[in-house]
Amino acid sequence: MRHWRGPFDRQGYHHGNLKEALIEAAQRFIAERGLGGFTLADAAKLVGVTPAALYRHFRGREALVAEVAFRGFDELAKRLGKALQSDGTPLERFTRMGEAYLAFAEQEPGFYAAMFSAKPHEAENEGCAPWGKGAPDKTSTSSPRSNSAFDYLVEALSKTFPEGFQGVDTRFIAIEVWALSHGIATLDAAGQLPKGSGLPDKYELLRAGVLALVHGALKGKAASASR
Repeated sequence: MRHWRGPFDRQGYHHGNLKEALIEAAQRFIAERGLGGFTLADAAKLVGVTPAALYRHFRGREALVAEVAFRGFDELAKRLGKALQSDGTPLERFTRMGEAYLAFAEQEPGFYAAMFSAKPHEAENEGCAPWGKGAPDKTSTSSPRSNSAFDYLVEALSKTFPEGFQGVDTRFIAIEVWALSHGIATLDAAGQLPKGSGLPDKYELLRAGVLALVHGALKGKAASASR
């Protein structure tokens, strides 16, 4: 988990950057207390302003959480894009992306919880549609990325398995990989991932699961071709 700075005070809060301070406060509260563990008044108190000052930047608590989610998707996309552009074979880069995903979920619990909290219509309205698609609202200081985290995952699968999956849309395989990654990350965060002698760690488990999933799709392709 990220090591946070101490509580905001007159030295820690810089006037003119209230919005960023509020986003960091919300991210901190979510990481330490969970999504339901803070109010706008809590965020205002941590930053050192009155609750009324928050409404100059956010329409309400949901809008603040949605902005944290957008920032999270943006940061995840950066990390996956970096892994995709790293050295090595396509399979090595693809594996690195899985490691980057699990590391992000562990290191940024505030981002990760916010990213998967909003209902789809709420996320879309606030500019943080699933996997980073969509642009921030007019008050956002973030810039939309040309590629979302999901785009990078689809690109990695296409480069690693250029011959495709015999009629199965690569995006379908990408969603399955995403679901597996999210499930492992969620179990690990909850302390519910079985551990013990002979059991793989979360990184090994993800690698094995993704390879089994992909190889299953490739076998289906080979079976169809032999008919």
